Amino acid sequence: MSFKTPAVLPDPQMAMRWNWSSLYPAPAKLNLFLHVTGRRSDGYHTLQTLFRFVELHDSLRFVPRSDGQVVLVNPIPGVPAETDLTVRAAEALRRAAGISDGVSIHLEKRLPMGGGLGGGSSDAGTVLIALNYLWGLGGSQAELQALALPLGADVPVFVFGQSAFAEGVGEALSPVVLPEAWYLIIHPGVSVPTAGIFSSADLPRDTPAIDPGNWQRALNRGVGANDLEAVAVSLYPEVGSALDWLQAQPETAGRVRMTGSGACVFAVFDDEHGARAVRERLPADWQGWVSQGLDHHPLQALIPV
Repeated sequence: MSFKTPAVLPDPQMAMRWNWSSLYPAPAKLNLFLHVTGRRSDGYHTLQTLFRFVELHDSLRFVPRSDGQVVLVNPIPGVPAETDLTVRAAEALRRAAGISDGVSIHLEKRLPMGGGLGGGSSDAGTVLIALNYLWGLGGSQAELQALALPLGADVPVFVFGQSAFAEGVGEALSPVVLPEAWYLIIHPGVSVPTAGIFSSADLPRDTPAIDPGNWQRALNRGVGANDLEAVAVSLYPEVGSALDWLQAQPETAGRVRMTGSGACVFAVFDDEHGARAVRERLPADWQGWVSQGLDHHPLQALIPV
């Protein structure tokens, strides 16, 4: 690996904007469709999916340490700090670069755990991008993606940094250009463990693979374009209730899906006004966010080539 080569700042204005005192965003992702095409001998599932980032995000701040430790200052309840993806990402980067620098990580968590929005994976991606920049390591995008994959199948797309058609276990990424859109994202109040969905005997594992150039046709398949959805609904009826509610709104025009393995569901809108109008009618016991789709990761300028 070529870590610790001289890092070149993107430009002076970028150096002024992003520094050790900055808050670094970790955006949510949506799976605009998700097909399970098979299962490998090692137990991992092969997928085809379309990733899009949205404005909704966690935030991270980094403080250098002189004691060589990586410390998550505010660990998530129930998640040991040493197993948290932010700590694991920082440690992986330190090992690959052969450095002893320490860091304190402050995480402002907005994305729900078990929500299918990629929160932990996005946090890890932001750690890799930001610390590669702040520590001046000079690691390439390919090197950061290689560090990302062992952390989780969704982590590489956050280092890839743009809307993508994904294959394999989610690591084979091709850039795509998506139309402008707004999304109403609903969290129905349950946490869905990804492993439980993928281990279900009822999960379809034989959706025919599509040519990457045909992703638009898959996107237009409508409800049911997420192969994990039926299993999630059967195990967590709250997910089904949220889907049914969204589908019943006249403004959604059937453009409703579950993201990832759940629990969050979303509807696609052409403008912010339509999304907010439906958000106003949201049942009080559900969380809902109106968020614009992003073509690129907010930290794209810091992602090396």
